[in-house]
Amino acid sequence: EETKANVGEVIAELERYDPERSPELFERLRVAFAGYPGARILLEPYQNGPPINAPIEVAIVGPDLDTLRDLASRAEAIIAAVPGTRDVDNPLQRLRTDIDLNIDTQKAALLGVAPVEVDRTVRAAVAGLGAGRFREPDGDEYDITLRLPMQGRPTLDSLDLIDVSSASGKPVPLRQIASPGFAAAPSLVLRRDREREAVITAHPQAGYNTGKVTRAVFAALEALPLPDGYALRAGGEVEAREESFGGIGTAVLVAVFGILAVLILEFGSFRSTLIVAGVIPLGVAGALFALLVTGYTLSFTATIGLVALIGIQIKNSILLVDFSNQLRAEGVPLEEAIVRAGEIRFLPILLTSATAIGGLLPLAVQGSGLYSPLAIAIIGGLVASTLLGGIVTPVMYRLLPPEVERKGTEIRGPRTVEEAPGPEPRGTP
Repeated sequence: EETKANVGEVIAELERYDPERSPELFERLRVAFAGYPGARILLEPYQNGPPINAPIEVAIVGPDLDTLRDLASRAEAIIAAVPGTRDVDNPLQRLRTDIDLNIDTQKAALLGVAPVEVDRTVRAAVAGLGAGRFREPDGDEYDITLRLPMQGRPTLDSLDLIDVSSASGKPVPLRQIASPGFAAAPSLVLRRDREREAVITAHPQAGYNTGKVTRAVFAALEALPLPDGYALRAGGEVEAREESFGGIGTAVLVAVFGILAVLILEFGSFRSTLIVAGVIPLGVAGALFALLVTGYTLSFTATIGLVALIGIQIKNSILLVDFSNQLRAEGVPLEEAIVRAGEIRFLPILLTSATAIGGLLPLAVQGSGLYSPLAIAIIGGLVASTLLGGIVTPVMYRLLPPEVERKGTEIRGPRTVEEAPGPEPRGTP
């Protein structure tokens, strides 16, 4: 956003990131940097994720620039008063100094001077005009800039010495048709969909959740009266999340129906599929509860964690249901098959979940806003599905026993229809 010469950037690399000590170090540095007058120093750790100006971003859209500046100033004060916000920035409050020529259009028209000619002449005197490029025999190129001859750095009084060409070709002194002066102007004017917008950004303080602070900011901004034609828009992580989740609902539905179709083809029974998929709500509930307890939101990476969680849950549930079907196919009664399958398959299921949880613990405890929600969602879902699935799955299997075939014998639920005995052989060998 900033491209001026008075903006610099310093990158410092930590030897090791400590989830507890590093944020405290950042806060101490921010306090130290705040003591430099006339400088605005931001300290931000690098974060993986979509490119955004700031985690918290509020845009006010409207037609009039002065009204936007006033609304942005009031919104800035409201956001700064919300607990958990820091480094609130309003670019419209940072004004630059421009030269206002104050051209007398009537006098300029009488003298045959076009306003565009005044602008071009003053620009050539102050900054110069590009006239082309010069290429040396060795291939090096240089820009050619035309500038009026002026002694030293131009000042406002130097403009009185400039002559402007008229339609008749006669030079006209600039001081006869203009009264140059300094004027304040916005340093940055943003537009979206051909409408002006003022963007106020902020960052969450250490220990505060970005989603909760953002909701608190917009709740506080409800007290800001907006004229007709003006509206608030959420940016930052909210906008990035909406863009990331765009169309994900359709993809999730397709994935769910795909999983169910594969399970039906594998088991050949809708009941078995229903029993296997019955652990999915348990895992999702556990994942959401874990995110709530740890203070994370359902971000894009957390959603990816839910998808991975469903795959692990389905695999564990298949182990239990498929082994129960195998035992019943061998002639074991329904309830005994459920008990034996639970006893034999419990340890493999527990070890599978424990291995996944152990592998994800480093990601969960590092405090990363990108990867920690993914790990926490999977860990919370695995804990819930492993503990509750060992109870819910056998109960569902008992209530909805699937059909199982055994050597010409068809078992429908708890009932068994034995094969009718054949006729007695006649005679003796």
